[in-house]
Amino acid sequence: MGWQRSAIRLYAATTRAVRIVVKHSSSDNDELCFLGASEALSLFKSRELSPVELLDAYIAKAAVSEPTINAFSADRFEQAWESAREAENIYINNPDSAGSLCGICVAVKDEMTIEGEITSEGSLLSKDNIGTSTHPMVERLLSAGAIVHARTTVPEFSSAVFTRNKLNGVTTNPWNTDYSPGGSSGGSAASLAAGTSALATGSDIAGSIRVPASLCGLVGLKPSYGRVPESDPFYSLDTYNHNGPMARSVEDCALMFNIINGPHPADLASIRPKLEVPAEFDDIKGIRIACSMNLGFFDIDEEVFANTFSLCETLKTLGAIVEDIDISWDARLRDAARAHFGFRMGRDIAKNLSSHRSEMNDYCIELAEIGLSVEPENYLDSISRAGQMYKPLGSSLEYYDALICPTLATTGWPASGKPAAFELIMQECMTWPFNMLSRCPVLSVPSGFASNGLPTGVQIVGKSYDDLSVLRIGAKLQSALQWQKRHPQL
Repeated sequence: MGWQRSAIRLYAATTRAVRIVVKHSSSDNDELCFLGASEALSLFKSRELSPVELLDAYIAKAAVSEPTINAFSADRFEQAWESAREAENIYINNPDSAGSLCGICVAVKDEMTIEGEITSEGSLLSKDNIGTSTHPMVERLLSAGAIVHARTTVPEFSSAVFTRNKLNGVTTNPWNTDYSPGGSSGGSAASLAAGTSALATGSDIAGSIRVPASLCGLVGLKPSYGRVPESDPFYSLDTYNHNGPMARSVEDCALMFNIINGPHPADLASIRPKLEVPAEFDDIKGIRIACSMNLGFFDIDEEVFANTFSLCETLKTLGAIVEDIDISWDARLRDAARAHFGFRMGRDIAKNLSSHRSEMNDYCIELAEIGLSVEPENYLDSISRAGQMYKPLGSSLEYYDALICPTLATTGWPASGKPAAFELIMQECMTWPFNMLSRCPVLSVPSGFASNGLPTGVQIVGKSYDDLSVLRIGAKLQSALQWQKRHPQL
C-alpha cells in the first residue's frame, strides 16, 4: 500500500502537526480540513491562516483517515512543506505576486504525470514509470501556486468505476467504508470527502469524475470536449475523454476550471479561447430545465428517484421551469459504447495480456478481452450511433437550457467492487451516454443521501460547449441545499 510505504514520513507528519493541535481543538482542525479553497485563499490573504498550517491539518487528518480510506497512492509531503513555506512567505512579504491558487493543496490523480516522479496508473506493470513531462493540467495548477501534496489511487489504467488494484489495495468511501468511493477518480473523491485535500484532479472517459463525485457528495465537472488539455494524443483525440476539476463546492470547481481550461500546444484538440467563469452567477428564474429520470432505458433505484425528484422541486422553488421529457434513447446504446471502449481502450490494454496477464486486475483483463472481440465495423457503427442519439437531445436543448438526470442508477457498490466491472458501467452508470455526446458539458452535484449513508447525485447536462450554464445551475442549487457544509465523521 502507498501509505505503508510512507510510514516513516507519516510519523514525521503526525509529529509536525502537534503545533496546530495545540492551537486548535480537534473540531477546529476538522474545520480547517473542510475549508473551501476559495475561503482558504481569503484567509491566507488576510493572514488569518498560513498555508503551512493548512497543510499540517491535512496531514494530521490523513494520519487518522488513510489507514482506512487509502485515498493516496503516494504522498509528496516533503515537497509540499517546502512549497507551503514559500507560499507563506509570499503572503507575508509580497502578497500581490501570489498566484490564483497560491498555497492551496491539490491531490493529483495517479495517471497524470509529473516530470521526474513515478506515475503508476494503479498497475504493477507501470509501478516504476518515471514521468518525462508534467501533464498540462498539473502544470497549470503548479504555475498558479497550487501545492501537490499527494497522488490519488485509481483502478488499474483507470478502467473501472470502483477503486481497487493489486498495487495499492482497496480505496473506501469516507461516508461508509464498506462501500466504494467510485472510480476511476476514486482516490481524488475519497480525499476530498475525507478532508485531506482542498481540490483534486480527475479524468472522465465514461463517468470517472461524475461517478465518484456522486458517491462521495462532491461536485465534479466533465467539461466540454477540448476545454481542458490532455498530454497523450491517443486520449486527447478520443472524444470520449475529458479532464476536469473535482471539489466540495461549485465555486471551488469553477475556480479550478478557470485555471486548467484553455488551449495548450501539447494538445491538438484543445479549444480556444480560454473560458473565463465569473465569480458570481445570475439567478435561474425562468430558465427551462428538462428532466429525464431514466434516460429511456436505465433501471433506477427508488432512493435515487426520490432524491432526484426532490432536487427538481428545489429547482422550481428557485424559479426554474422543470418539465419531464422522453429522450427516446434505448438500451442499444450500450452496444455502441461497448464497441468504442473495447476498440480503443480495451485493445490498448490488451497489448499486455500475453506477457503480463497474471499481474493484471480482473476488470482490466475483462476490458482487454472485450476489446479483442470488437470488430472494426462495430467501432465505426458506434460513431454513427452517437450522432443519431444526439438528435432527440439536441432538439430538446433548442428549447430547454439544460437537462437533469441522476448520475447513477444505484446507491453504491461494495468497496471490493464487482467482478463484471464493464457491465457495472453499462447498467448502473448514467454517465457514459454523455461521453458519447462529448461536446455537452456535465456537472454532477449532490442530490441527497441513501439509506446506506452514501450521497446520491444528479447530472446537469448543458448545450454543446455551454459550460457556464451548468455551473450557474449548480451554484444556485448549492445555495439552496448547502451540501458543502456536510462531511463524514471519521
